[in-house]
Amino acid sequence: QVQLVESGGGLVQAGESLRLSCTTSGIRFTSYAMGWYRQGPEQKRDLVAMIFSGGGTNYADSVKDRFTISRDNAANTVYLEMNSLKREDTGVYFCNADGDNRGYWGQGAQVTVSS
Repeated sequence: QVQLVESGGGLVQAGESLRLSCTTSGIRFTSYAMGWYRQGPEQKRDLVAMIFSGGGTNYADSVKDRFTISRDNAANTVYLEMNSLKREDTGVYFCNADGDNRGYWGQGAQVTVSS
């Protein structure tokens, strides 16, 4: 059974930081590209950051220089370090695993940034 479990969301003020974690089980973690997506109220789910199995990364323009994605292959976990948070970063953050011709989603973690 595949599971992706996000943690670390919460309510913060603008300018503060949060770190999200996504721990996986049931997949060959090292074979998967891992991504974080954000879905704001009444908005579609958009890519925030992705890290490939080889360690390469991609970021949405809106989060470059503020967010950092990383992975710990020994712990089957991907992280999203979010600094200098803005109100527009508010949303539900979903972890995604893409590989072996399959994709999986976590249940989401709410991040709310107040001004």
